[in-house]
Amino acid sequence: KKLLQIDTQAIHQEKLKSHVYIRTSSLNPNEYQGITYQARKEIHRAVRKILETEAKVFRRPFNEHFSTFDGEDHECALWLLLKRTQSEDKEVRLQAVQELAKNTHWHDYQYGTVAQACDQRTAIGLARSKDIDLRFFLPPPSLPKMKNDYLIEDELRLLLVSLPQTGLDPCVQYFTSLALRESSQTLAAQRGGLWCFGGNGLPYCETLGKVPSETVELFCLQALVQHSKVSSHCDKIEAQGGLQLLQRIYQLRKDSAKIQRNIIRIIGNMALDERLHSSIVRAGWVSVLAEVMKSPHVIQSSHASRALANLDRDTVQEKYPDGVYVLHPQYRSSQPIRADILFVHGLMGAAFKTWRQQDIDQPVDKKAPEVQEYSQCWPKTWLASDCPALRIISVEYDTRLSDWKAKCPVDLEGGTGG
Repeated sequence: KKLLQIDTQAIHQEKLKSHVYIRTSSLNPNEYQGITYQARKEIHRAVRKILETEAKVFRRPFNEHFSTFDGEDHECALWLLLKRTQSEDKEVRLQAVQELAKNTHWHDYQYGTVAQACDQRTAIGLARSKDIDLRFFLPPPSLPKMKNDYLIEDELRLLLVSLPQTGLDPCVQYFTSLALRESSQTLAAQRGGLWCFGGNGLPYCETLGKVPSETVELFCLQALVQHSKVSSHCDKIEAQGGLQLLQRIYQLRKDSAKIQRNIIRIIGNMALDERLHSSIVRAGWVSVLAEVMKSPHVIQSSHASRALANLDRDTVQEKYPDGVYVLHPQYRSSQPIRADILFVHGLMGAAFKTWRQQDIDQPVDKKAPEVQEYSQCWPKTWLASDCPALRIISVEYDTRLSDWKAKCPVDLEGGTGG
């Protein structure tokens, strides 16, 4: 027996842009020189076809007529659409992305081809297309396997320590000191004692048998939210591998909407800096945001919509800072905007819950009827439906009525985060 070596460099470089089909061959060594020879021959032929197609479509001047194109009609159409998405003509580019997004009948490998061959701008455009098939996106890249003694909160603390600690806004300082506190109370709590936090002489303490990891992570993420509002700090977060760390936490904490919402909020803040867009895309956040856009929960989908809008420099001229949410339109649309409507909540209100439909109280002994048109946020559902030419924006701001309550990190729901 001889060791067969096949050079897979070409396949790796093309990132498996297409399926490689190998016809079955006889096992008889005297016939067709055996299956290994036939397999090698078929693989090389398929790879050569992929390379020739890629060269014709991407490296030569654009021409819709390929007299020597060796492929099926539907394959030719796919590659032509991909070529158009990279056109220097913006109208051609946007139309091509729109046509790509309309394909709902493709095979898995065709979606995979687009996912691996499209550029950053196209991926973001697809993510902002309504009812998009999630097979258009590559999953987030695999992260190194965690060690047995690996603690997420330790990594978050290290990330916070690496960020500037002087000349900060008081709010940033507060949340950072809360997350990094190494007082005797914290050490005691980690051993099953007292977890104490608060500030300015008015501590708020809670006796716990053990400090939940989710609680510590949430405090750290709240601090990172404040840091992500500072452009120079976003650079540090990216340089220290923060995008990958946040991706790991997001995947591990799928059962915590609050943690995931804070993470997406950080990504939305970092997306305000166009220099970080490539890093955000490489870390796999486009596929995550595209999935969250489909969430039935208006808070989750609106945070994702804001992040994608800040990434989309092809169709969105504005940038949306922390606390500003576009309720409509959240997807790319050819509908021209005629006017803007800004929703500002009142005291003790919130950017989303203030505008929910009034809850319906039902007797305990009666089954609640199904309400098909219940709205979690009526400006997003009803007003947008009646007036599609409007851009509807909701803002959040701090409405704490007392200084001491503003510094209590436990009761955050009274603020404007929901």
